[in-house]
Amino acid sequence: MVYLSSWFRYIAHKLEYSASLSWKSYQRGQISEREVGDAVWKHLFQGKLTHLYCNRGKEMEPIIGEQGATLLVRKLPAADPKRVFVGDVLVLKDPEKPENYIVRRLAAIEGYEMVSTDKKDEPFVLENNECWVLSDNPNLKPKEANDSRKFGPVSMTDIVGRVIYCLRTAVDHGPVQNSYVSTRMDSPILEVELDVDEMAKNHKA
Repeated sequence: MVYLSSWFRYIAHKLEYSASLSWKSYQRGQISEREVGDAVWKHLFQGKLTHLYCNRGKEMEPIIGEQGATLLVRKLPAADPKRVFVGDVLVLKDPEKPENYIVRRLAAIEGYEMVSTDKKDEPFVLENNECWVLSDNPNLKPKEANDSRKFGPVSMTDIVGRVIYCLRTAVDHGPVQNSYVSTRMDSPILEVELDVDEMAKNHKA
């Protein structure tokens, strides 16, 4: 059962997302100023705030393993320091293959000073709209992990969503550990849109 307070928070999130999408469409010239209001209502009533994404690999073990997992991903209208936070598990475009997507944990955002364990590397500060993402698996070398230690800072515009639930098998599933702020923000979305049976049907491992 979804509590009434959760429904109110969910609708507020959905309204923000619908307004952001509609405003983007207007800025791109896809809709006119008159159509913005209609677009907001359309997204509000027809769209969902999550989608399913299947992923596999050693990089995010133990969350995701080589056998693969089906992920419930919260869609983000825009990724900025007010919407994503250090500690979040994110889906983003692969910097080396933009047509593909990878799952990594956000380790630092713009303004953070990055200091390498290798004394030969000079410290640097992440610039505006840049972030640093890492794999969860500590046993992988940087090249194997395929994260920012290999390809460097990533543009926050490449972030497409935050992973909020993971199904590895029909009996092994649960919420993904994100930052405290994101966990609170996403809780009403998880309550309303989580459908484990649907995730199990779409599971491809």
